[in-house]
Amino acid sequence: MAKPDSAARTRTSGIPLQWEALLVVILLASLILGRVLSPVFMSSANLANALAELTEIALMALPMTLIIVAAEIDLSVASVLGASSALMGVLWHAGLPMPVVMLLVLLAGALAGLLNGLIVVKLGLPSLAVTIGTLALFRGVAYVLLGDQAVADFPPGYTLFGMNTLGSTFIPLPFTIVIVAAVAFTVLLQATAFGRSLYAIGANASAAAFSGIEVGKIKLRLFVLSGAMSALAGILYTLRFTSARGDNGEGFELSVIAAVLFGGVSIFGGRGSMYGVMLSLLIVGVLKNGLTLVDVSSETLTIVTGALLLASVLIPNLAARWRAGRDKRLVAE
Repeated sequence: MAKPDSAARTRTSGIPLQWEALLVVILLASLILGRVLSPVFMSSANLANALAELTEIALMALPMTLIIVAAEIDLSVASVLGASSALMGVLWHAGLPMPVVMLLVLLAGALAGLLNGLIVVKLGLPSLAVTIGTLALFRGVAYVLLGDQAVADFPPGYTLFGMNTLGSTFIPLPFTIVIVAAVAFTVLLQATAFGRSLYAIGANASAAAFSGIEVGKIKLRLFVLSGAMSALAGILYTLRFTSARGDNGEGFELSVIAAVLFGGVSIFGGRGSMYGVMLSLLIVGVLKNGLTLVDVSSETLTIVTGALLLASVLIPNLAARWRAGRDKRLVAE
């Protein structure tokens, strides 16, 4: 694989440092707001619960960041989570050992991602339209597998992993997987030739291909990775709630995309950083947890998520227009 040119390499710095600094301020303000809203907000039990609720969203947001940087999108992640949960229940109910069940579920998630990638890459169809279709397809598969039933007799050793914390800390055991994955994805995007290739593809796929980057193969790998990580999220979600259901994770795709875009990743590709996404994930988790503590309805939480998503698209757009207007005025002077 040829290395991206210097122009593409300059884009790997992602969003401006000022945006990440603003996210830090917003995170601190959110923590203060949470403490004001509820006296139990900063308790170890509640912090553990907040991180646990963030686990599956974060696992899906990490590969989603890579996909959006490459100017694609995957709206089927939550449906893959649900289908993976349902498949996990069916396979366990069929008598397979749990390690085999998990391996098969991860493989099925990767195959779901492969289907997305093949349609996008080989047929040249827009990923937005493709994954809207597979969103419905995979959720339908989940309901076909389990219907409105649930499987809840998983081995205690596995479900305890889903619910327990790391030693005497407030960090849930499943969240340790998020921490390891976050480090790996950050290195992959910010410090490797592969990551630089993603920025180049997102900025100009034709130019990236002309420079020797295997655009199709890279996009295919991204979708496979997204499917596998969504399946992993489905496994952890099932163990955490000790229940495999077809509707598990329904609507999570909105929170995933909101976290990525609010973290400074451009919806048009070629710009963003994993650092901003991780800060954004914490903000989303803190806000949702704080509002839940004061009995805010799920509908209101959806409104908040939608507002974050809208702001993440509008603010960079308005800022770009303002800079363009300023530069034009400076040139005129």
